Amino acid sequence: MFAASRFASAAPTASRTFARAFSASAVRPRAKITIIGNLAATPEVRPTSTGREIIEYAVASNSGPKDKRVTSWFRVASFEPEGPRRDFLTSLPKGAMVYVEGNCVMNTYEDAETGKSRSSLNVYQTDIEVLRRPAPTEGEQ
Repeated sequence: MFAASRFASAAPTASRTFARAFSASAVRPRAKITIIGNLAATPEVRPTSTGREIIEYAVASNSGPKDKRVTSWFRVASFEPEGPRRDFLTSLPKGAMVYVEGNCVMNTYEDAETGKSRSSLNVYQTDIEVLRRPAPTEGEQ
């Protein structure tokens, strides 16, 4: 109440209705993630056990100064159907800087070799934009 009354006294002509500072959207079972980084390799199409095809790729994102740089690796999957968007995604070269938006899910599983509990972050692409393509090497045009 203090912040509301202070705001009202500072701007007496302002509307008395206040917007909430957090999201009022429905709860979703997945978290959102945004990644900016470089492709580790050309995206590959792989079949799933259900017969669908999935496009998999990895994005490396760097942070920190050059002498203490830390690289985080993200494995990303896309269920893009056949068509121009899928062709575009699978034609992206290694090293392309991309902006990826997606849903992420944290899974916990038991490692078959060690029996220890492990966690993995699965990112499912909802959108991708190319920020920069690598310069062509000699012989490529």
